[in-house]
Amino acid sequence: MDVMIQGEARRAARRAAFANRALLGRAAFDALRKLDPRQLIRNPVIFVTEVVAILVSVLAIRAATIGQGFWFEATIAGWLWLTVWFATFAEAVAEGRGRAQAESLRRARTETRAKVLLRGDDRALWQPRHADELSVGDLVLVEAGDLIPSDGEVVEGIASVNEAAVTGESAPVIRESGGDRSAVTGGTLVVSDWIVVRITAAPGSTFLDRMIALVEGASRQKTPNEIALDILLAGLTIVFLIAVVTLVGLASWNGQPPSVAVLAALLVTLIPTTIGGLLSAIGIAGMDRLVRFNVLATSGRAVEAAGDVDVLLLDKTGTITLGNRQAAAFVPAPGVTMREVAEAAVLASLADETPEGRSILAFARSQHGIAVPALPEGAVVVPFTAQTRISGVDLPSGSTRKGAVDALLAALRLDAPPEFRAAVDRIARSGGTPLAVARDGRLLGAIELKDIVKTGMRDRFDALRRMGIRTVMVTGDNRLTAAAIAVEAGVDDFIAEATPQDKLAYIRKVQAEGRLVAMAGDGTNDAPALAQADVGLAMQTGTQAAREAGNMVDLDSDPTKLIEVVEIGKQLLITRGALTTFSIANDVAKYFAILPAIFVASYPELQALNVMGLASPQSAIIAAVIFNALIIVALVPLALRGVRYVPVGAAALLRRNLVVYGLGGLVAPFVGIKIIDVVLVLLGVA
Repeated sequence: MDVMIQGEARRAARRAAFANRALLGRAAFDALRKLDPRQLIRNPVIFVTEVVAILVSVLAIRAATIGQGFWFEATIAGWLWLTVWFATFAEAVAEGRGRAQAESLRRARTETRAKVLLRGDDRALWQPRHADELSVGDLVLVEAGDLIPSDGEVVEGIASVNEAAVTGESAPVIRESGGDRSAVTGGTLVVSDWIVVRITAAPGSTFLDRMIALVEGASRQKTPNEIALDILLAGLTIVFLIAVVTLVGLASWNGQPPSVAVLAALLVTLIPTTIGGLLSAIGIAGMDRLVRFNVLATSGRAVEAAGDVDVLLLDKTGTITLGNRQAAAFVPAPGVTMREVAEAAVLASLADETPEGRSILAFARSQHGIAVPALPEGAVVVPFTAQTRISGVDLPSGSTRKGAVDALLAALRLDAPPEFRAAVDRIARSGGTPLAVARDGRLLGAIELKDIVKTGMRDRFDALRRMGIRTVMVTGDNRLTAAAIAVEAGVDDFIAEATPQDKLAYIRKVQAEGRLVAMAGDGTNDAPALAQADVGLAMQTGTQAAREAGNMVDLDSDPTKLIEVVEIGKQLLITRGALTTFSIANDVAKYFAILPAIFVASYPELQALNVMGLASPQSAIIAAVIFNALIIVALVPLALRGVRYVPVGAAALLRRNLVVYGLGGLVAPFVGIKIIDVVLVLLGVA
């Protein structure tokens, strides 16, 4: 129910945004500025339409000057200008929606003053400086109540930071030196404690600056598919231009050549003005939809690539599973009591502040009645490292260790009894994670940790499979544990005991097969793979290296959002294909409207092609031109909203497109042109 309410809220917000009168008013004015031929030449179809509109306007003015009838030429010219304006209006509306979002982001940029440290090891020595005067490498002290002046990395201290200005989420997050939570964003607020930040971005090129520019569309570049479609549309325009010029010779041979206004109307209604006018708006709206999901794409190419992704790499912990493994059982080795294992597990976890470590203490207290003591004086803590995969504590009474089974057995040079091996294998096969526990070099048993697969993940992976996307789970767990989780979640493949090199090698192997790969990551060790992937979704809470390596940043730091990103990319491609199909199919009806009108006087037999029963040749031509202009306006909401995406195979999507937009593109003009013709007759124009 909550999901339905949220979906309805999003739809209502979209309708409200489109209906915003201020937005539409500014878009209408911006559309007039876009009529500048120097801007319009980037869109060959609409540029040709503007050139034709200028030509017909000149002919109408000339006819009026010499006292000839000019209402037909003036009507055609007026609707041709409206066609051009409607096309630029669609792009202006898309840009206007992004501009409205950028305004909210600009509020995060204020006249911030920074406390620049004069000497990095003395927080008492600093001087005030404007944020726009900072240089890369400057060390800045940020205390509670201060705004972080620019992008950077925490090099000292720990603080709670409110990132609502960027993410929209009011809950503060922890930022600290080292690790994967060191990156900070300019314009965010430190709400407690203090941090020292090393500036990593020059003024004007901060994350917020880039985000504003991308949201506004100022730095949007055409994607390869857009460029290819532009070439196709330009080619069709040239073909129809040659065809229209050829008709002049054919009609002249019969002694009744059509007027320039009629030929202009024929050319403009036959060239693909609909998709030509909406193409740019579709691309801008695709990035806009990502921003509404709190994802920033550094280019339209990244959004487009998301729609073509074949393989999805997803981290297990926190993405496929809930992430916080919980202690579920203590398993004693032969000759060891359950109490001994529980007490050793508690000692080994006293200094373990991870959720797993705290769950072991809670499980021992609740299930076995073991009181959790404070860490004794003189205890030497052995921290967990990725190299040893072991942690524990050394006390005067002895040493206690816990860690990965193979690592602990190897470190203590122990041979595990078969019964212990069987218990560990059972835990791993069931999807749990076994940790071995030892005291004074003696193996005592194992701790079973269980990670829970998120609700609905199997259904989502099934949907991705129907799209033709292969899902791969990446985890540092052993192969048995990884295999059990993979089966439960329903992924297609997994990479166990994964290192950064393993991820990079897998991506390169898949790309060498000609497929596109998407990946989510947040750490510095993820940066090489994020840079290599065709779609690299970096987490906003991640390191600066990860954010710079990826071509998308998730402001909510939710790795599962990669699935939504793929769906938005596919929606962009489907929308572009659907409207292209509709635009080209439109031309068929226009043949039946204009061609009989042009040649019926010379060839009365062509009256049989007037299947719509249009009132007169002039009415038919004007109705076709009017429909050609109005259909662009009618499709603007669809271009901005996007065609609804259904996770089915490519063949099913093609059939759906052909039925809905191909057949619709054939039928709509017949109905629309006939209605306009009837209105023209009622107004006495025909």
